[in-house]
Amino acid sequence: MAHIIVVGNEKGGSGKSTTTMHVATALVRMGHHVGGMDLDLRQKTFGQYIKNRARYCSETGINLRTPHYIDLPEVNEASLKPGSNVFDHRLSSGIALLEPQSDFIIIDCPGSHTRLSQMAHSLADTLITPLNDSFVDFDLLAKVESDGKTIKGPSVYSEMVWGARQLRAEAGMKPMDWIVVRNRLGAQNMINKKKMGAALTLLAKRIGFRAASGFSERVVFRELFPQGLTLLDLKQVGGRQLNMSNIAARQELRELIKTLKLPNVKIDF
Repeated sequence: MAHIIVVGNEKGGSGKSTTTMHVATALVRMGHHVGGMDLDLRQKTFGQYIKNRARYCSETGINLRTPHYIDLPEVNEASLKPGSNVFDHRLSSGIALLEPQSDFIIIDCPGSHTRLSQMAHSLADTLITPLNDSFVDFDLLAKVESDGKTIKGPSVYSEMVWGARQLRAEAGMKPMDWIVVRNRLGAQNMINKKKMGAALTLLAKRIGFRAASGFSERVVFRELFPQGLTLLDLKQVGGRQLNMSNIAARQELRELIKTLKLPNVKIDF
């Protein structure tokens, strides 16, 4: 069976789609078969990223390895049994379409609480939660006192993940591996960075996730999206010379993939 990776966070602007695209493309470039879906039915940023990539390949003639992306399938509601949820069936239909030819299925969730997102979390073998490196976004995971140290309790998102874990346990599925990824790490404000690191370390023990460093704030990510490119494509497209920022970003991606500890993945970039 395919290993399901879900990228989820109930706040927008945390780099979910950038993380999704880079993890998916890295796995494809390492020789794995990767299927993908975007559950944000309004914006579909991950889906648009894939479309931009296909257009770039068509216009330039350059063949870039790309995840096999599908839109969430439509389901005839009239065919469902009374009480069945149409979104549950749409998600299960999408996974059924992708699974036969996929080693990994990666699912990008919307920045809000939806039925689709809730169900996707319960299916996650690996859950990646990108988080901006600030206490504004830390509130997604837990409530803290004004000292930035004392944790009052888990947030609604953490409780939703706990519920998803319970559903997996009841169904006899293997435990979910939850990784919280600190994105948009800046070189400045070292005091805030240390406080965030300490708070995440404490919370990780309480609610059961692993903390990882993600991507620093870099202009290159905004530049890559319109062409559907990732950091790993830069050498292939016109022999582009990597600058120090690009090299550092590639190393960040390498460390993230390493931290995920996905099955049968040997990093070769």
